[in-house]
Amino acid sequence: MNETFIINQLGEDREKYFNAVAPPVLQTSNFAYRTVDEFAEAVANEKDIPIYTRGNNPTVNMLAEKIAALEGAEDCLMVGSGAAAITNAVMSQVNAGDHIVSVREPYTWAAHLMTGILPRFRVETTFVDGTRIENIENAINERTRLIYLESPNSWTFEMQDLAAVSELAKKKQITTVVDNSYCTALCQRPIDLGIDLVIYSATKYYNGHSDVVVGAICGSKEKIASIFRNEFMTFGNILAPQSAWLMLRSLRTLPIRLKRSSETTRRVLEFLRNSQKIEGIWYPFDEQNTQIELARRQMKMPMGLFTIALKTRDVAAIKRFCETLEYFLIAVSWGGYESLIMPKCAFVSADDPRVSMIRCYIGLEEPDVLIADLERALVTLPN
Repeated sequence: MNETFIINQLGEDREKYFNAVAPPVLQTSNFAYRTVDEFAEAVANEKDIPIYTRGNNPTVNMLAEKIAALEGAEDCLMVGSGAAAITNAVMSQVNAGDHIVSVREPYTWAAHLMTGILPRFRVETTFVDGTRIENIENAINERTRLIYLESPNSWTFEMQDLAAVSELAKKKQITTVVDNSYCTALCQRPIDLGIDLVIYSATKYYNGHSDVVVGAICGSKEKIASIFRNEFMTFGNILAPQSAWLMLRSLRTLPIRLKRSSETTRRVLEFLRNSQKIEGIWYPFDEQNTQIELARRQMKMPMGLFTIALKTRDVAAIKRFCETLEYFLIAVSWGGYESLIMPKCAFVSADDPRVSMIRCYIGLEEPDVLIADLERALVTLPN
């Protein structure tokens, strides 16, 4: 199936809803049955037959079918946030006394899960530099049940060789999980590279309109069914039907949004590379990136998120630069229609060596508008 068919046609049984082009929102908590036997069958097969929207809803299911197909995965669960996707996926694979190998400095709430919550249940995590597979291999012990990856991560964009990590894990019967939020399946398909579970903050590119918080877990039917029966149904991190409907709307424009953001990013980075007030750039497809060949091999296209470091360490000057920008909003997240910045100085002390770092996301504005905006802000920095 090609991406266009999946996005616009897959799972859309229009004859079931009056041949409407856009699918309906089945905004219901409950589903009724005419006979006790039909009801009993639904109860016994709740993942596949709707009985209660906490577990199964046709609007949510349509979205899950599309996301799974885009990923090349057998199945998908939609959950209420990216953090819920992380929690459900990770906790489904470990028991008390187990061990996790994780990339260092993962997403904040993944790190908190592994350092603040799982240790209560004697689950330990070793954090490693995942850019070298030998670091992962050396951290594995007889209790290791999970390897947790982010490729790339969302600040400095280190990557892991997903095919190599998968091969290593399969030899040792260890489950692999990757956060693929930076890429989406249109840019990188970890399932094709042998990864077991792919998770998302689908709030980002998949939604793309900054109006829904949503997560996704993709994998084999066996693993997804197990998560459904246990963590998903117990934790109750569901996605509401209205939110799923908004996500279905968003998928229609996903390819053109990614293309526009990527092309504008290329032009913005060309401008920034020539600025005397920029000290560093972190971006998977930057020519100075030591992992650029891995990026070209694993990823189908550049994306719209990168980090810069200003030459100044003066926090007042950094704040002035950020606050001069008119078209870049100061905010978390990325992947929407709007361009964003997230200054590291909001999170670290003035003497932290990372204080001049600013994460930038390029939205759907005209390239010349964003470049002019950056140019005005750069003028405010000291020479």
